[in-house]
Amino acid sequence: TEIEADLIVMAVGISPNVKLAKECGLAVNRGIIVNDYLQTSISHIYAVGECAEHEGIVYGLVSPLFEQAKVLAEHICGVEAKPYKGSVLSTQLKVSGVEVFSAGDFKEGGDKKAIKIFDEQDRIYKKIVLRGNQIVGAVLLGDTKDGNRLFSMIKKGTDISLTTKVSILQPIGEELSDSLVESMGAEEIICGCNGVTKGAIIRAIQEQGCSSVDEVKACTGASRSCGGCKPLVADLLKYTLGSEFDANIQKEAICGCTTLSRDEVVEEIRSKGLTHVKEVMNVLKWRNEEGCSKCRPALNYYLGMVKPTKYEDEKESRFVNERMHANIQKDGTYSVVPRMYGGVTNSKDLRRIADVVDKFKIPLVKITGGQRIDLLGVKKEDLPKVWEELGMPSGYAYGKSVRTVKTCVGEQFCRFGTQDSISLGIALEKKFEGLYTPHKVKMAVSACPRNCAESGIKDLGVVGIDGGWEIYVGGNGGTHLRAADLLTKVKTAEEVIEITGAYLQYYRETANYLERTSAWVERVGLSHIQSILGDRKKREELNTRLDEALSGYKDPWKKIIENKKIKKELFENIVMS
Repeated sequence: TEIEADLIVMAVGISPNVKLAKECGLAVNRGIIVNDYLQTSISHIYAVGECAEHEGIVYGLVSPLFEQAKVLAEHICGVEAKPYKGSVLSTQLKVSGVEVFSAGDFKEGGDKKAIKIFDEQDRIYKKIVLRGNQIVGAVLLGDTKDGNRLFSMIKKGTDISLTTKVSILQPIGEELSDSLVESMGAEEIICGCNGVTKGAIIRAIQEQGCSSVDEVKACTGASRSCGGCKPLVADLLKYTLGSEFDANIQKEAICGCTTLSRDEVVEEIRSKGLTHVKEVMNVLKWRNEEGCSKCRPALNYYLGMVKPTKYEDEKESRFVNERMHANIQKDGTYSVVPRMYGGVTNSKDLRRIADVVDKFKIPLVKITGGQRIDLLGVKKEDLPKVWEELGMPSGYAYGKSVRTVKTCVGEQFCRFGTQDSISLGIALEKKFEGLYTPHKVKMAVSACPRNCAESGIKDLGVVGIDGGWEIYVGGNGGTHLRAADLLTKVKTAEEVIEITGAYLQYYRETANYLERTSAWVERVGLSHIQSILGDRKKREELNTRLDEALSGYKDPWKKIIENKKIKKELFENIVMS
């Protein structure tokens, strides 16, 4: 059956594995049916969490598990316990740059009435659902800072009869914030994702000397998952430390394995001469000795940025695409994108590509948005042979690196072109190929303001004008669409390359790992970047450090082809993990 649809939402939810329970004779429905004390149909067997079904509901979040476990523990120990009456749920969307919070029953109708606020300019939407004089649900979009306060009111059934209803959705002041955390019991859960109580956080502050949200996160786990409780953790810090707490100097640790911020880690690498990931974690006393999937790639990048010719690249600390120098696909095969400088190719390269496609039975050949050819469906063990047969350099379509420079046809053929966009695009791509950056970098060169190469939404875009070039930065054509900002105007292609080099190096040295230029430009400010790049001496110093980073470049495909040991380890000894 085919149904036309403008939008498809897949809500998968939780599907408990009840096979064993069924075989044991326990009553099951969607989950294992339990009563108000978490007993199954066989009274001495209990169930909690995602496998348990209470009053027809299976809870797929961790917070209800802690509430269920508390009732169960009291019941088993013979302590007089209040029966479990279900959980009020809240959830926060875990997508960077998108703030969404919901809690309780947020569907209006019948005896439930809604109050809504929509700020179209700042793209903020807030809704609370009332039943009589109690809040029973809430939805926040764009600004979720009040999520914990509203959730607390929903759970407690706070009487709001003496409150102006619309004021509930207004930002709260410091006094109300303080009274909220003060009124909470020590056993009350602050971080629902990890079951961290108010008491545990206060003990971490008072006994372990935590003075920032990230230090609390490292000590207790609070805010480590969705981050929705960060404002409440900050309020607890302010409440506990009083005047000693300074919200303006709160640092953000690079992950929960350490309390050190990005800048502190980079400075330690620089001052102590650290050269590999394990050394950094040992010397800087990582809490988790093995690190995690967030800090290991970041450390590997920071080491390469600080010590480009001395650090030891650790393949195990790279994402799979960078380890394999190809993009893994959903079926376990890989895509191969050879370098095509400025989007220009020739008959010789096209014949090679065609021969490789036929020889290795590659199922799909696709023209990419970056003006290159993508070979999709290459088997893992065939990658080195495909690269060797192609005889072309890697296009770095898989890396946190400079990827491609898109160009229009330029003045050579276009009636409107004012500049030679192809030559400049090729020069830029050859200059900066293989340069690792905090996140992927896409560039473009357009020969005129008609912008056929889409320079206005690239990390760095160049636009030809009469008598010179305009350079734009911080654009993004992806999930968070952002128009690039005009950085400067120059007269020559050589100046474009100089400014681009300094810009890329400053981004490399000051951005957080996995921070796109669009977010970085907004964070540090365009005027600040202009002041740095406008200083000739600083510009020269940045380019000198960039040239050092580029000096050790060797095409990774060729490097693997020539190194039998690496080739065998990565592509011949295939181990399923």
